[in-house]
Amino acid sequence: MKNTFGYSIAVTLFGESHGESIGAVIDGLAPGLEVNREYIAHMLTLRRPEGKISTPRKEKDEFRIVSGVINDRTTGTPITILIPNENVKSGDYSQIKTTARPSHADYTAECKYHGWQDSRGGGHFSGRITAALVAAGAVCRYALEQKGIRIGTHIKRCAGVSDREFGDLPADIASVNARTFAVLDEAQGEAMREAILAAASEGDSVGGILETVITGMPAGVGEPWFDTVESMLSHLMLASPAVKGIEFGAGFAIADMRGSMANDPMRMENGQVVTVTNNNGGINGGITNGMPILFRTVIKPTPTIFKPQDTIDFKTRTDAVLEPKGRHDPAIIHRARVVQDAAAAIVLCDALAMRYGTDWLGENK
Repeated sequence: MKNTFGYSIAVTLFGESHGESIGAVIDGLAPGLEVNREYIAHMLTLRRPEGKISTPRKEKDEFRIVSGVINDRTTGTPITILIPNENVKSGDYSQIKTTARPSHADYTAECKYHGWQDSRGGGHFSGRITAALVAAGAVCRYALEQKGIRIGTHIKRCAGVSDREFGDLPADIASVNARTFAVLDEAQGEAMREAILAAASEGDSVGGILETVITGMPAGVGEPWFDTVESMLSHLMLASPAVKGIEFGAGFAIADMRGSMANDPMRMENGQVVTVTNNNGGINGGITNGMPILFRTVIKPTPTIFKPQDTIDFKTRTDAVLEPKGRHDPAIIHRARVVQDAAAAIVLCDALAMRYGTDWLGENK
């Protein structure tokens, strides 16, 4: 099982949804970096369920850092973060252990692990594991912020309701990072909430699109072929079980443009190279060009719904009807945005370390 991402800075995830704990190991971070525990706790708060638009499962996420940090500074050795699982109800899954939940990993896990997988709550495939990713990403993200690199994600669309576009990037990034429901237009956010509740009232779920912007990345980071910045970001974004697609800059809309529209004209501004437009999302030839990195991901509707679904029993090899029990989200997009931020932070730290060396994050700006 491949649970590690990264070259110079690597993150490993471990644990299961209903196991004793979940966690992450971060290897390769420079010694002497500040580890802000309040910052990590805040990021975990942004991933937690929120009212009726989320699962009733509530976890405190009282993490422990058990290695690699002394006096809130990294030692340069592997950092291990543990997050206990406390609010588990494994009995909700005992009666459907061999019944495949449509669009979940139950059947594919059976094919790969031959019945030895932990099926409780989705086991290692569960979105619960993203709490560990958020904690590890928070360590990386805080280090990036000390270098002037900022990440912000908003809910661009949910249940057919669209947020406004990014405008004043510093202000908008600060705004969405302060919100538990990350939208730029509060009125549109309220309409999204109402749409989520409407789906939940019918036992159904909704998805949407997240849009992420990254400012402050220096030009010249990334590789021209197999470790392009796009491919590294795509790798980790698509590792999230809810993400079904990704696009950069103008994305698929660029297919309908002529070159004269799609190209980003360049000019000098205050001694710096800038582009007039950003259709390429801050990346050319797989390498950052100094403009904001911009990408969007598609988040699918939560697959567990409170409606009967046709499926199979993969032990008896017979057809079945699933009538799920348990605690589930009618939408996960508002919780997924901080997961996307964390994943982006991990990718950027690794890419920067490959370009400048692992000590770069610890050097003065």
